[in-house]
Amino acid sequence: MHAGASTSFFGSFPGRALVVALAMTGFFVGYFWLLNHPLRPVTEIPALALDHAVPLLPWTVVIYASLWVYVSIPPMHVAGGRTWLVFMAGWMGLGVLGLAIFAMWPTRMELPDVDWSAHPSVAFLKSVDQAGNACPSLHVAYAVHAAIWLHGLVRQWGAGRWAQVLNVAWAAAIVISTLTTKQHVVIDVAVGAVLGGGLGIAHRRYANWSSRGMTAV
Repeated sequence: MHAGASTSFFGSFPGRALVVALAMTGFFVGYFWLLNHPLRPVTEIPALALDHAVPLLPWTVVIYASLWVYVSIPPMHVAGGRTWLVFMAGWMGLGVLGLAIFAMWPTRMELPDVDWSAHPSVAFLKSVDQAGNACPSLHVAYAVHAAIWLHGLVRQWGAGRWAQVLNVAWAAAIVISTLTTKQHVVIDVAVGAVLGGGLGIAHRRYANWSSRGMTAV
């Protein structure tokens, strides 16, 4: 495949979808391996008063799962060429950094006193994604990172204020769902937000958002 064909392929919807799917698969392989084979003693992240005040809302598992749709929007719409490559490097780099943290500092959240058999939808989530690899919450980190990039993309699209509100609301709902599904505690969420926000801002600046013309493809 020559350079022009390669650029065309990875600028197409099928090409990008393939790369995103492979990147997510690689991340999950590393994530679950570390979850089941921690390399160091596991630290428990304590629950705070706010964690006990936040109710369990089983229906928010749908919002929690919607992260994987939400974070797929930027890589499918960022302009092609070097801009897309820079985006993907940072997008995957966030996952690699998170896995490195989990390898050096394995954590688990303090388990809530809940009878999960009474909440089948959340019980299924718990059976797949256990309480480990807790801090920072990469669920939150990726939601915040995506929100930062989508903010710029929405402006490039010329969408109205409603689109920005929807972007922020979706990201916020995902962040909150990590607490209402009892997948994370407040400390996990706070550290994840700092990680995703800090890297998202740095990543966006490095890519030189305005001058590189980050428009939708």
